[in-house]
Amino acid sequence: MANIINGKEIAQQVRNEVTNQVQQLADQGIIPGLAVIIVGDDPASQIYVRNKEKAAAKAGINGQTISFPADVVEEDVLNKIQELNQDDTIDAILLQSPVPKQIDEQKMQSAIDPSKDVDGFNPLNIGKLFANRAGYYPIANTPKGIMRLLAETQVELSGKFIVILGRSILVGRPLFALLEAQNATVALLHRYTPDELRHNLLQQADVVIAATGVPGLVQGVDLKAGAVVIDVGITRLPDGHLTGDVDFTTAQEVASAITPVPGGVGPMTIATLLQTTVELAVQHHQMEL
Repeated sequence: MANIINGKEIAQQVRNEVTNQVQQLADQGIIPGLAVIIVGDDPASQIYVRNKEKAAAKAGINGQTISFPADVVEEDVLNKIQELNQDDTIDAILLQSPVPKQIDEQKMQSAIDPSKDVDGFNPLNIGKLFANRAGYYPIANTPKGIMRLLAETQVELSGKFIVILGRSILVGRPLFALLEAQNATVALLHRYTPDELRHNLLQQADVVIAATGVPGLVQGVDLKAGAVVIDVGITRLPDGHLTGDVDFTTAQEVASAITPVPGGVGPMTIATLLQTTVELAVQHHQMEL
């Protein structure tokens, strides 16, 4: 039976660290600033942004939410990003996804100052990540949170074979770069990977990370005995229950450790967002903590 990786507990550790760091900054007259831009009225995004706002306030971070109607023109959003880039009270800028079709999300991400790019989606930061450049630069928060989960669970990565299911820029691609930098051998699978090949690779994987949004894609029979399983996917079923990409019941019989859904990766994303905001504030003010 697999050990359950408690994402809530580890996320609370991160939040405690952030609160302590914010207090150290406040003692020097600095309050980290986070600006979240949301376009439209997507219900899930609204809930997520409210949760970010509450978490930021609880940690002592100055959180601002800038809301635009769904029919806003792209230029208005771009102008707001440029304004925030110049605002010395803002250390971190986030554009909530998804955005309406008239907004070019990649263009908006590219417009965010790389030094305020709390999501790590500016091409300059992505390039540094894939080039494994030295020095500090922001990294996408969900992958960064997953790396913390693996570290806290004392999962050895060097020399291991890791399968990632899903190649989004939100999770799969940056996670590939992070794991490869830890000397793991990484296979990045996607919807065009043949089923038989996916099954064969999964059965060889020491670590499996699923981030597809396809409920029950990974079954226990797919896994190597003793594998570590990180389930990033989350889908609400017709009966209201939340489920992941991994069939938890069968997988926990085979895996050595597994994240639940909910309560695994999810709590780490907002906690890591707060952590990155503080890191950007430290960089902005040329300080050390």
